[in-house]
Amino acid sequence: MIFGFNTDIRHEDTIYHVQSEAREGEHLLQTQVFVKGRCIGKRAVPYGSSAEEGKTPQHDNQDKDKDKDKDREKMLRELHREVLDAIRAGKLDSIFDKRDTPETLAAVKELDLEWTNAGSVHTSGALTMNIRVTEGGATVEGARLTLRFARPDAAPYYAQVLTDAKGSAEMNVQVDEKSLAESSVLVQASFGGRTATRKFNLRAAS
Repeated sequence: MIFGFNTDIRHEDTIYHVQSEAREGEHLLQTQVFVKGRCIGKRAVPYGSSAEEGKTPQHDNQDKDKDKDKDREKMLRELHREVLDAIRAGKLDSIFDKRDTPETLAAVKELDLEWTNAGSVHTSGALTMNIRVTEGGATVEGARLTLRFARPDAAPYYAQVLTDAKGSAEMNVQVDEKSLAESSVLVQASFGGRTATRKFNLRAAS
């Protein structure tokens, strides 16, 4: 499982949200740039093909999966950094894939994740997160959500769940309330070969 990268970066008076992820169904590593929630452009690079992988015996595939994930994660990190550098240099337009116009971007359906109870309260040593997955505004049933909970005093915690008929799923995170301000949750949704990744920062109650 390759997790994505999310960065907010300011250039002059604009804040850009840069999101990089692996689109496994299309064998692409893709970086998208958003301004105020609207995608303004993308950059994507291929990382192999199912035909090539099909030539390798199954047991060899299993042995090499971890190495492939590491290589792809490195490629994705470099792609993410390349776009960030272009923003800092004021050369963002030159790095986008030219086939992406405002019209084509508006027509593309993308997975989106929303933390619907973001104001939830930490109780009994746990935080309950209700996540909803949509595609082009429509709810998605059967999307696989993979959660990675990063905390300062322990190894990352992982969990998986599927969305219901309303596109929603409940995830429970066991965490000491004192660690909330230093913890974050990364949630990746996968459905139909498409993925979306969001990072949610936690905070202690005021």
